[in-house]
Amino acid sequence: MKTRLRGATRKTFAALKVRNYRLYFTGQVISVSGTWMQMVAQTYFILFILHGTGVDVAIATGLQFVPMLFFGTFGGLIADRVDKRKLLYVTQGSAGVLALTFGILVITKTAQLSDIYVLSGLLGVVNLFDNPARQTFVSEMVGLDLLPNAVSLNSVVMNGARVIGPGIGGVLILTLGVGTCFMVNAASYLAVLVALTLMRKSELHPTKPVARGKGQVRDGLRYVWSTPDLRNPLISMAIVGVFAFNFTVTLPLLAKFTFNGGAGLYSAFLAAMGAGAVCGGLFTAHRSRPSQKMLALIGMIFGTLILALAFSPTKTLAVVILVPMGAASISFIATNNSILQLRSEPSMRGRVMSLNAIAFLGSTPIGAPLLGWISDMTNPRVSLMVGGAATLAASVPLVLYATKGDRVRRGIVTVDEEVVAEEGGEMVVLPLPQPVNLSGQRRLG
Repeated sequence: MKTRLRGATRKTFAALKVRNYRLYFTGQVISVSGTWMQMVAQTYFILFILHGTGVDVAIATGLQFVPMLFFGTFGGLIADRVDKRKLLYVTQGSAGVLALTFGILVITKTAQLSDIYVLSGLLGVVNLFDNPARQTFVSEMVGLDLLPNAVSLNSVVMNGARVIGPGIGGVLILTLGVGTCFMVNAASYLAVLVALTLMRKSELHPTKPVARGKGQVRDGLRYVWSTPDLRNPLISMAIVGVFAFNFTVTLPLLAKFTFNGGAGLYSAFLAAMGAGAVCGGLFTAHRSRPSQKMLALIGMIFGTLILALAFSPTKTLAVVILVPMGAASISFIATNNSILQLRSEPSMRGRVMSLNAIAFLGSTPIGAPLLGWISDMTNPRVSLMVGGAATLAASVPLVLYATKGDRVRRGIVTVDEEVVAEEGGEMVVLPLPQPVNLSGQRRLG
C-alpha cells in the first residue's frame, strides 16, 4: 500500500523533479497568492469603500483583459519570436510596479474609481504578453513528456492561491487595511524574478524563435481553424469564458446581495472553490492523459454544479457546492490547456495559447459587464444560471466530436450498408455485401 501511494505521489508531482520547474513553481505559489489577495482587496475597495455596483466591479475586472481581447494574437506572436524567459522578466516586473502604484494610491486615500480603471487597463497590456509567455515557457522547462503534469500542477498553484490569497487578504483588510494587500502583492513578484534568475539556462528546452514575416498572425488563425483538435476546444472555452468563468464578478455579488454577507463570506467562497480546485488539479496531474472526451465530461459536470450553486438556498450549501465546482473548473482549464499545447506545432504554440487566452481571459471584457448587468437587473442567481446553461451547451459539441473521432480513429465509420476506411490519406468507400476484414487498416491519429 505504501509503495503504491509513493508511486502515485511521484506520478502526480513528476514535473517537480525538474529543478527549473521547481523554482518556477515556488515563485508562482508566492506571486499568485499575492495576485488573489489583490483581487479580493480590489473588489472590497470598490464595493465597500467606494460603494460601487456590480457593473463597476465588472468593468474594473474586464479592463484587465481588453488588450488581450483585441490584440491577443499579437502577444502570442511576440512570445513565439523572443526569449520567453527574458520576456517574463519584463512582464512580471511591470506587474509589480503597477501593484505598488495601486497600493500607494489606496494608502494615501487618493484612489478613485477612474484610477482603478486606468491601472486595470495597464495591467491588461502586461497580461497581453505575459500570459502566452508563461504558458508556453512551461514546455521549455519540462519538455513535452511532462507537459500535461506541469500544466495541471500550475493549475494547483493558481487555485491553491485562491485559498492562501483570500485568507491572508481578509486578515490584512481587517487588521492593517486594504492598501496593505496591494503592497504585499507588489513584493510577491520578486519571488518570480528570483526564480527566473536562479534557473539553469542549459537545462531549458527552448523552441526555435519564429523569424519575422508577413501575415504570421493570419497564419496562426488559419492553422487553428483548419485543425479540429484545436478549433473545437477553443470554441468551447470561448463560450464558457464569456458566460461562466467570471466568478470574480458573480461570487462577490452572490455574497453581498443574495446572502447579505461581506468580505468574509466572499473570501470563504473563494477559499472553498480554491480548495476544490487544488483537488481537481492534483487529479488531472495524476491522469496526465488529456482528451476531448475527458474535456467534454468535465464540462458537463462543471455546468451542472454551476446550476446547483445558482439554486443553493443557503450560504452554507453554497460553500459546499463550490468545492466540487472548483475541482471541475480547474480540471476543465488544465485539460483544455494540455490538449492545445500537445497538439499544436512548436512554432505555432505561442499563437495557439494566445487564442486560448483570448477565449478564457480576453472574453472577460464581454462576459464580466454582461453578467454584472444581468445581476443588477435581476439577481446574481440568474447570472449563474446563464453560466451553467452555457457550459452545458458548449460541452455537447465536444461529446459529439469525441465520439465521432473515436470511431474514425479506429479506422472504421459505418454508413448504412458501407464502410468508410482511411487508406493512403483518402477516405475509401467499401461496399458490404459480405463481412469485410479491416484489421489491416492503418489507425488514424
